[in-house]
Amino acid sequence: MGRSRYRILQSQHPHFLTCTVLNWIPLFTRPATVQIVLDALRYRQQQHNWLIYGYVILENHLHLLVQADDLPNQLAHFKSYTARQLIDYLQSINAERLLQQLSWFRKAHKTDREYQCWEEGSHPQLIDNPEVLRQKLDYIHLNPVKRGYVDLPEHWRYSSARDYAGQEGLLPVYRDWF
Repeated sequence: MGRSRYRILQSQHPHFLTCTVLNWIPLFTRPATVQIVLDALRYRQQQHNWLIYGYVILENHLHLLVQADDLPNQLAHFKSYTARQLIDYLQSINAERLLQQLSWFRKAHKTDREYQCWEEGSHPQLIDNPEVLRQKLDYIHLNPVKRGYVDLPEHWRYSSARDYAGQEGLLPVYRDWF
């Protein structure tokens, strides 16, 4: 039997997920590419009952604290949809350098496509108590601060840190913990 450390086994609890752009390519440096991800997350909230406890989107990855029924399949659909939208957008603006990278670093076994947007997997970690949830929220919210992008977590536009600081964020955040 395979390891269960990085598998979603209990959808009734939130999970900490990391979605990484292929080869850490800085894909989310344009507001339009970030908006594609935000719109897809909002859609999942509205149509598939995702409870997003927290998030941060950086230039080459995003972190989510999320709970949803059938989360493994839901996450696969999210990544597939956003990949298609991102690639279509990059093609529409003739972002040849980025497209070349998404093609060059595509895994060899991905023979059914020209480009690959996301790394495989998301390293899900079960969150089963409020202390761990708070620890993961602090981690994701401090990510842009530790990188030197902002001085305070709530200054990062693409983060739920604003919601937890009493400001309006870009996505609704579920704050009724356990």
